Amino acid sequence: MRVGGNPQKAEGLITLKTNHRVVMVVFVPELTGYYTNMFEVTKLSINSLIKTIPLTSAITIVDNGSCSTVTNYLTKLLKEGLIDALMLLKNNIGKIDALMAGARGAREPIITLTDCDILFEANWVSETIKVFNTFKNVGSVSPIPTRTAVKYFTFSTQQAILQKRLCLKFESIPENFKAYNMFLKSINWNQEPDKFKLWPVVINKNVKAIVGSDHQVVTLRRDILFNCTPSKPSFTKVGKESERDYVDLAIDMSGGFRLSTYHFYAFHMGNKLENWMTIVYDKLENNSEELDLKLFPKLKYQDINPFWYKFKKKLLKKVFETQIPSNY
Repeated sequence: MRVGGNPQKAEGLITLKTNHRVVMVVFVPELTGYYTNMFEVTKLSINSLIKTIPLTSAITIVDNGSCSTVTNYLTKLLKEGLIDALMLLKNNIGKIDALMAGARGAREPIITLTDCDILFEANWVSETIKVFNTFKNVGSVSPIPTRTAVKYFTFSTQQAILQKRLCLKFESIPENFKAYNMFLKSINWNQEPDKFKLWPVVINKNVKAIVGSDHQVVTLRRDILFNCTPSKPSFTKVGKESERDYVDLAIDMSGGFRLSTYHFYAFHMGNKLENWMTIVYDKLENNSEELDLKLFPKLKYQDINPFWYKFKKKLLKKVFETQIPSNY
């Protein structure tokens, strides 16, 4: 039996006050072995995120079956209003499936998908949005530029460069040298000895961006998740090309450009804290900005035959390689 009328029916539509959401998946099942220091890394990542996002951004955390210590900490953050949403999963359903569960429930036009071992720097959101606002047809932006990702799932970007819709230049960025080597070290790759190595740079209205990105942290248009990512669950705990299929390939097939910020505005930490991480964090201040977002134009999604797509991609890559200098 219903008594009275539901008052919400008379309250009208909901006004969205944010234009950007960060979705982070946390999985710390125990505090031993590989995960001995992971809780401390996760806390630093979350707190750097809380400090650096503007008022027009919000945070969703998906707890993918973590231990009670971690779950209690995340619940406390929600109760204190430091994060906007918390999804609690009893069991680990896999990183990508957990990430998609949180992201597809978001209403903001751009969504950042991030690991829980990323240390966020000041201005990372404003610099990310600046790229969206400046370059036409952007599909994704990462605050961690990668010098050698110019051909990594950048089909639409390469195509635009060859069609002269984007101006590509290769230039050295010595000020990225230290941060780039820190990133390489965090993923156990060889260090770059030459600070004057060339980076693939595009420019529009005096704003520069780097072509390509990795996928540890990437901000993409929300509608890519509904038009280009697989509709079926991955059923993959982590890796095994799941991130490639649901993130990298989705961005590539959207027709949008895959770019990064010109400088580093986030760092990959790994599973162990180092002194420099706390030094960076201690310099952060709370962000009270409100940022405007202008996405233009709408991405033109279309059904793409996967075999035809692969053929065109291989052909385009051969042509695009002629644009890359020998000393790159």
